[in-house]
Amino acid sequence: MRRPLVKKICLVFGPRHRLQRIWLILCVVSVFVLIVLSRSTSSSIDSVTTLTVKPDIYANYRRLKEQALNDYLDLSSLSLGVSNLKDLKVCGKEREHYVPCYNVSANILIGFTNGEEFDRHCEVSKGEPYCLVRPPKDYKTPLSWPVGRDVIWNENVKITKEQFLSSGSMTKRLMLMEENQISFQSDDGLMFDGVKDYSHQVAEMIGLASDAEFHQAGVRIVLDIGCGFGSFGAHLLSLKLMTVCMAAYELTGSQVQISLERGLPAIIGNFNSRQLPFPSLSYDMVHCAECGVLWDDKDGLLLIEADRILKPGGYFVLHGSSLSTKKGSMASPIEEFARKICWAFIAQQEETYIWQKTTDPQCYYSSVQGTIPPCIEERERENIQSYYQPLASCMSGTTSKRWVPIQNRSSSSIITSAELEIYGIQQDDLNEDFESSLSALRNYWSLLTPLIFSDHPKRPGDEDPLPPYNMIRNVMDMNARYGGLNAAFLEEGKSVWVMNVVPIKARNTLPVIFDQGFAGVLHDWCEPFPTYPLTYDMLHANGLLSYLISEQCSITNLLLEMDRILRPEGWVVLSDEARSIEKARSIATQIRWEARVIDLENGSNQRILVCQKPFVRK
Repeated sequence: MRRPLVKKICLVFGPRHRLQRIWLILCVVSVFVLIVLSRSTSSSIDSVTTLTVKPDIYANYRRLKEQALNDYLDLSSLSLGVSNLKDLKVCGKEREHYVPCYNVSANILIGFTNGEEFDRHCEVSKGEPYCLVRPPKDYKTPLSWPVGRDVIWNENVKITKEQFLSSGSMTKRLMLMEENQISFQSDDGLMFDGVKDYSHQVAEMIGLASDAEFHQAGVRIVLDIGCGFGSFGAHLLSLKLMTVCMAAYELTGSQVQISLERGLPAIIGNFNSRQLPFPSLSYDMVHCAECGVLWDDKDGLLLIEADRILKPGGYFVLHGSSLSTKKGSMASPIEEFARKICWAFIAQQEETYIWQKTTDPQCYYSSVQGTIPPCIEERERENIQSYYQPLASCMSGTTSKRWVPIQNRSSSSIITSAELEIYGIQQDDLNEDFESSLSALRNYWSLLTPLIFSDHPKRPGDEDPLPPYNMIRNVMDMNARYGGLNAAFLEEGKSVWVMNVVPIKARNTLPVIFDQGFAGVLHDWCEPFPTYPLTYDMLHANGLLSYLISEQCSITNLLLEMDRILRPEGWVVLSDEARSIEKARSIATQIRWEARVIDLENGSNQRILVCQKPFVRK
């Protein structure tokens, strides 16, 4: 029996118009199919926004403000994806604070000894099954900066009240744990552990009137080893000194995890058996207060490594009761070895000792230096990136063109043309990196602003939040180039800090990043990054996907690693060629990110992938 619609058509055309009737039926069917396909496409999470813009000017981003919030909140369905992620599971409770590549028991079983068992060994953890890290049961979104610097949720970090109150530092810590919060300030707004007085003391010991003059002495970037809970670094940041906390991996009571939770720069690492992932001549000051490093161990190799990363004229500050054999007397092995590596002893006050690295590279060739030779083929060694290589027993940087005393540098982060010649960088390249990053940042922020600061849905298990609902404080630029994004954040006055990551096989631009006073690190993105889960608010990468594909690294593993270190409700912004972005988009939807591809349609093959990690509990 014919359907009613067909009967009506027959009445209109009659039996002699059978051919016309067939064509009409085909047209009706085609229209029906097109309607179904269009509805299916519009309901997909992977919608593509097309923007007509001029090259390098994202002028029409702002017209997305009104529609962006609704678009993101409507992204609820997940597409089916690559088969190797089909059975991806949620991690168990034991993975809530787990960091790959740090497994002491496995390292011991393999045979690592003499301290190497505490080092980073990604080859040991290679092949471990991936899973999606979910926040702890009572995890709460960190308080917005700067409140979140001084008060954190204790359930977000793995530390007990006993560990917290029994921890030691420069003076007895009196931190409070009340109402599920850890407070780092007293009611009158003063820090508890005396860091302001201590910082002032260090400044006086190097000949300054106050710690406000650190910049005048050439100190802009500090490595704080074994930073406790980050209070010293927080104080130095208030003085506009970039201070990076570095401490060993800890299962509980982690100094790095707590510092990152406070929105302070931090990374896992230790002075043990390998070089740190920083280039030579990187830091203006290396600070250690009861940091647990046995500096006179390993025939002085640890002090040689400290010298390697310290700039000429830089300061090495040591604080701790273990340094004194008796009142007013320094432990002789450290004193003697410091003299061998051309460090001048500056001052001592109570348990604090300060040395200064020489500004004269000829000292290493004189009889004063002793038996530790300069590294041979220094110019060639500068091009070898120090990525967890064995500790060296020679002095680095002595013939480097970057051998410039910190006192001779400008306190500004602007690199002069003469300095750029040292790095082999053209002024136009640096300017282009900054201008393009500034344009991109303004438009990223324009796109994200209605989502971050508009009415936000209630988080699972939380009270109705107060604005701003999302806090972007910890930012990682995963392919930093010359640090243009970091400079753009400063230009725009955003209250963020940036970890500038340079891939190990890319051009080593970390020296120019450090010399601008920015934080940075070398990293192999075929491996996990040395940080705890849920520690970054925003991850950005320009061109990283294509680079990793050329290096035959797994994009799937990369995005799973990004998911591990990204906070709930954190953001990912990836800019790359269309094919790489499409592959990343497919994976992003499978790991439950809300994802949107933006086509600039400026005649290029470039696409932008903007993702948000949802707040999903187990």
